[in-house]
Amino acid sequence: MRPEAATQENRAAAARVAGEVIELLEVMWHKGRDLAPTAPVSVSQLRVLYILDREDGINLRTLGEELGAAPSSVSRLCDRLQALGYVERAASRSSRREVELRLTPPGTRYLGELRARRQSALLEILERMPQADRDALARGLGGFLDAADWGEEGQPESSREGPVRDGTADSA
Repeated sequence: MRPEAATQENRAAAARVAGEVIELLEVMWHKGRDLAPTAPVSVSQLRVLYILDREDGINLRTLGEELGAAPSSVSRLCDRLQALGYVERAASRSSRREVELRLTPPGTRYLGELRARRQSALLEILERMPQADRDALARGLGGFLDAADWGEEGQPESSREGPVRDGTADSA
C-alpha cells in the first residue's frame, strides 16, 4: 500500500472513531443532564450558562454576539433562565443603558452538579483504560483541538479574540 493511501485510510479510521466518540459523549451529556436534580435547561440555555460562568457581568448585546442570536431570542433565553432562578439581571455599573447578566448561586450550583456528573461518567470509562491509552487519548485530544484551532468558547480562534490553548491536557 502506498504511504498516501495508508495515511488517507488512517485519517478515515480516525474520523470514524472520533464520530463514534462524539455520539457517545452526546448520549452521556444528555444522561448527565437527566440526572441533575434541578430543573433541566435546553442546550441553548446551557450555552448561556456556560458563557455567563466564564464572563460574569456580560451584557445582552455581547451575549447575543457570542451566541450568534438575535437580541429578542437572547432576551427570551435569559427570561427563562431568570424564571428558573439561574440568572439575574442588574443595571451595569458603567452604563445606565446596559444590563449585566450574572449567574445566581443556584445557576452556579446547577453547572457544578452537571459538570460533576459528566466528569464522573467520563472517569468511570477512563478508569477501565490502561494508563498508556489514557495518556495517548489526552495527547490525541489535545492535538485534535489544536488542529481544529478551536478555543475554549467553542468558536474558531480566528473569529474571536482571547487566549490560545496552551496545548496541555490532563490525563485521568
